Amino acid sequence: MVQSQSGRLYTGISTDPERRLREHSGEGGRGARFFRGDPPVAIVFIEAAADRSAASRREAAIKKLRRTEKMQLIAQQNRRQPV
Repeated sequence: MVQSQSGRLYTGISTDPERRLREHSGEGGRGARFFRGDPPVAIVFIEAAADRSAASRREAAIKKLRRTEKMQLIAQQNRRQPV
């Protein structure tokens, strides 16, 4: 998930999240329409998947979550990462 400047959350899949963030930021003109007028700030949640099919299923499941549930996912991941 990528957080926009206004705090909105964007969910997508990519084999190279850092490259995709740069694209969303305007590099190469390949960013999502979601970010027009509200640029991306940071990757706030990242999760690996076995293959593209699994990633697509997980993306769809995350997109169905309420914002509060997405924020819980982000918080859980932040607790698991060593400081």
